[in-house]
Amino acid sequence: MIPLGENRTSFSEKIIWITGASSGIGEALAVQLSAMGALLILTSRNESELAQVRDRCSGQVSILPADLSIGGVHELAAAALAIHGRVDILINNAGIGQRATAEETSEIVLRQIMELDFFAPVLLTQALMPHFRSQGGHVVVTGSMAGLMGVPRRTAYSAAKHAVMGYFESLQVEHAIEGFFITIVSPGRVRSRFSINALRGSGEAHGQMDKAQQKGIPAEVCAGKIIRAIERKRRHAVIAREERLLWWLRKWAPPLYYIAARRFGG
Repeated sequence: MIPLGENRTSFSEKIIWITGASSGIGEALAVQLSAMGALLILTSRNESELAQVRDRCSGQVSILPADLSIGGVHELAAAALAIHGRVDILINNAGIGQRATAEETSEIVLRQIMELDFFAPVLLTQALMPHFRSQGGHVVVTGSMAGLMGVPRRTAYSAAKHAVMGYFESLQVEHAIEGFFITIVSPGRVRSRFSINALRGSGEAHGQMDKAQQKGIPAEVCAGKIIRAIERKRRHAVIAREERLLWWLRKWAPPLYYIAARRFGG
């Protein structure tokens, strides 16, 4: 619901910075938001793929390539602000998945997932907080249904997304900045390259599309739902199919949840 006295967000002429913008949800968000009149800043590691996304968009699009897992966040935030002089909406979408048991997952992979999936959105948001304090704005973070419940072969990923949920929900409660909003998005499986790029225990890419991922929500549909959540200034948006049932079981029938999660959760 829209809080009383607050209008829905218009994206026309809004400066929107999207991380993880080279494919999947980030790419779909870029295409749809640009069509709605937004001025975009797109970030990911792959500059050539970002350029391809830019070519699919309408309106003004700037690309700001960066590897968010290796630091330099404050310098990157300054570079983003320098493009238009402000950022109205930050969409923290960059992330990496996992396809390995806890025992198989190396310390390097654990830390790599935490750096990109937790520290990057947190540090980018912190870097922009003085800016948002002066002019208002909106931070969006892509969490996961794995951030609301445990999922097999996702221990590090689930831990990072639980941490994201805890941090940004706490920030929602903590801040008292007028005109500043935070939206946490918890998608289930989305049809994208996410499982292909996910890390195995030793660090190599999973390299294949999971059958469940192939049957997931189309990235374009997920992006549309995220845009509506931003427009309505929602605090938390769950975008999922079967995962909703698993989440419901966790809340209301825990013994059944553990059975179902072990069997179908991976």
